[in-house]
Amino acid sequence: MSNVIWNPQPRQKAFLERSEYEVLYGGAAGGGKSDALLMDVIRQIKTPHYKAIIFRKTYPQLAELIDRSQGLYPQIYPGCVYNSTAHCWTFPSKAKVYFGSMPHESSKHQYAGRQFDVIAFDETTHFLHSEYMFMMSRNRPAGPGTDCYMRGATNPGSVGHNWVKQRFKIDETPPMTTIWDCLEVKDSNGKVQKMWRDRVFVPATVFDNQELLKNNPSYVASLAMMPQAQRDALLYGSWNSFEGQVFTEFSDDPNHYEDRTWTHVIENFRIPSYWKVIRVMDWGYSKPFAVYWMAIDEEQRKYIIREYYGTNGTPNVGLKMNPAEVAAKICEIEAEDDNLKHRKILGVADPAVFACDDGQSIAEMMEKSPFFLNWNPGDHPRIPGKMQWHYHLGFDENGIPMIYIFRTCRNLIRTLPSLVYDESNVEDVDSDTEDHAYDAIRYGLMWSRISARQNVKKELITRDDPLNMHKKKVYIINR
Repeated sequence: MSNVIWNPQPRQKAFLERSEYEVLYGGAAGGGKSDALLMDVIRQIKTPHYKAIIFRKTYPQLAELIDRSQGLYPQIYPGCVYNSTAHCWTFPSKAKVYFGSMPHESSKHQYAGRQFDVIAFDETTHFLHSEYMFMMSRNRPAGPGTDCYMRGATNPGSVGHNWVKQRFKIDETPPMTTIWDCLEVKDSNGKVQKMWRDRVFVPATVFDNQELLKNNPSYVASLAMMPQAQRDALLYGSWNSFEGQVFTEFSDDPNHYEDRTWTHVIENFRIPSYWKVIRVMDWGYSKPFAVYWMAIDEEQRKYIIREYYGTNGTPNVGLKMNPAEVAAKICEIEAEDDNLKHRKILGVADPAVFACDDGQSIAEMMEKSPFFLNWNPGDHPRIPGKMQWHYHLGFDENGIPMIYIFRTCRNLIRTLPSLVYDESNVEDVDSDTEDHAYDAIRYGLMWSRISARQNVKKELITRDDPLNMHKKKVYIINR
């Protein structure tokens, strides 16, 4: 008679065997992510001072994870006890595994002063980058002899989609490839030391979970019957299409950069001298500022031709530059860029830059700097602005949209497809996401509006073929 309580699937085993400081597991539904996390955090449970914690965004979301732990832990370690008030397992060695939640960004501060040898996030994309990084500062040993590390499991989508995708370089490096960061740290004597941290993404889909397919062979069909965005994310682990994505019509197809059909991203080119150019800005200090130059042709088609984005490379973190410094750089760009120099450029900015509580407003600081940079207040209504984005992104029957983006506008291309809907206002973009490029251009689109138009989507699958067996391509018009 077998006494095996839990046996990892091959992909779960690959996750558990990784030694990197950070490991992200999953990318699709049914890959056994929760089980993998539950087993990972008890590997050092024989050490008395060991402490681990598993997070979900809200406590009710932890219910299924806690239920599963109650089915596993007492069998693996008889005598362990769960305290439902503290949300904590205490094992015979006195080691502890906690379940935690962080419903609001400010909730992270309740863990200040705590220390955990292992910190795990279930559904990592539900968390903000600032929440994840704050908990990394809590990742330290409670005593000698333990390994300290971070673990995560997730599906694509939600508010943290973009930073997770960026941090683990999911589009940039092959899966299972170790990513290294070299960190320079100055010690108390002023000597600079180089230190290294590593992380890796371990993908998994339902096809990696043979136990689930054996118990529920129709689960794949259930995922395949979902709308295309959810199907691609949950069945295949696509990070470019997911539930809650706002701009599902956005397309970045390098094969069409030159002919400009069925893509919004295109090759840069020299714009005609008679096209109007608008400079748009969403201000940020601790968060990134976003400045874009938008050219408009005779048909009111927009071309985003230049980007100036204020980030230090950390997702959604700004440069903390003063307005005069930003104005100086803007003027430098307009004096040197062949598409901008010698042009009369209209400035349209976030209305917040005109607010003046004490002293000068941001707009006044830019105007009275040596560069005399002028702005007009943008039209701020969020839903009409979002709809202008949709109208401009829509393709006609020839695959031509009303907005193009030069391929060098990397931060716009990076952040636009990752925007998700606000849970409280389901028609609006979640402002906790990195929406600064979107907001800046929204002001420009509202300044030069177009009428609602049909959107033709290319090569969709017919509804009676959810498993894509026949691969019949059709054109569907969204109204």
